[in-house]
Amino acid sequence: MSSRYAAHRPVVLIVEDDLMIRLHAAQIIEEAGFDVVEASNADDAIAILEARSDIAILFTDIQMPGSMDGLKLAAAVRGRWPPIRIVATSGLVDVRPDELPEGGRFLAKPYHPGDLTATLQALVEPG
Repeated sequence: MSSRYAAHRPVVLIVEDDLMIRLHAAQIIEEAGFDVVEASNADDAIAILEARSDIAILFTDIQMPGSMDGLKLAAAVRGRWPPIRIVATSGLVDVRPDELPEGGRFLAKPYHPGDLTATLQALVEPG
């Protein structure tokens, strides 16, 4: 794959503290035609966002160690980088739409690969 082609693939920032879940999500997302950047906590995610301008979607776990959980990270991202689409996930809590920034999506764990792929594709499709 040429770097020119890769540059046109939407970039998803995965924020997940569980390495095996993060690797599995990365595989699903890459196979769906996205590029992936990984972070294990919100602090690392913020550093990545400050260094890169190509992140299209934040895909974050909600329960994470560190200075903020996934909901606080989602709010921070919406405040500083409003164009970035947000998808939150959790196996422990259900999240109501009003708990996420406007337009944010929630996927309960364990999520089906097809549901994750469809959610991400819907967020990047024009319209």
